[in-house]
Amino acid sequence: MITFIADKNGKLIKLALNSSDGLSYSALNKLLRNKDVKVNGKRVKDDVSLSVGDKVEIFYTARQTEKFSVLYNDDNVIVVDKKAGYASEAVFEELKLKGETYFIHRLDRNTAGIMIFARNKQAETELLEGFKNRSFEKYYTATVIGKPPKNEDVVTAYLIKDAVSATVRISNVKTDGAVGIKTGYKVIKREKETCVLRVRLFTGKTHQIRAHLAFLGCPIVGDGKYGDNAFNRVHGVKELQLFSDELTLRFNKNDFLYYLDGQTFTRGKGV
Repeated sequence: MITFIADKNGKLIKLALNSSDGLSYSALNKLLRNKDVKVNGKRVKDDVSLSVGDKVEIFYTARQTEKFSVLYNDDNVIVVDKKAGYASEAVFEELKLKGETYFIHRLDRNTAGIMIFARNKQAETELLEGFKNRSFEKYYTATVIGKPPKNEDVVTAYLIKDAVSATVRISNVKTDGAVGIKTGYKVIKREKETCVLRVRLFTGKTHQIRAHLAFLGCPIVGDGKYGDNAFNRVHGVKELQLFSDELTLRFNKNDFLYYLDGQTFTRGKGV
């Protein structure tokens, strides 16, 4: 159990996160929904306002619900390794509770790996520009069923969103509403029924890697939306085997973030 006395007025969630390094935003929301939080001896289920002197008791003993780990942090940027199963927006909301933070890009909920956020407006401008101009290098690792047409290739196609089904479709033909996409891949390991690809994302569109690889005849293992559900059931795979493994930043000499030019962030490794 975590217990603390409010030393200032404010919202419960913000004060609780500031009082415990072992508590995550998502975990606290779940505890509130389950009425596992007491304020002055009474159970609460909402993000209530606290006053100085209020006693808070949180019935929480584990850290397994944390949804990201920090790989790098300075006054301008923070780089995290997001766990699968969590929305990028939820990571952002938690980081905001710890200080000024700006959203830059997103990963699919079921994709684990590297995300970068800005700590101030100047850093936000340069990071957004880097992604827009595609000057940053983003690499993923994907385990797919079968094997792609070539051992290494850069492929283009068109992506069309389907708002009703919350999916996308891939086509070799441009149609109304379609946007161009570009995906690179290289086979790095072959197995009996699957192979592991190193994927470079040149354009970052919704579900691009998942849908594009499926279009090439190589759906990602564990993908319930674009993959082979029969294969996943037989092999007992429930998690998407796609990971955002590496991000390299590129800046010009006059840029505010030039000190990070050429810096590569790798999943599971701090700087």
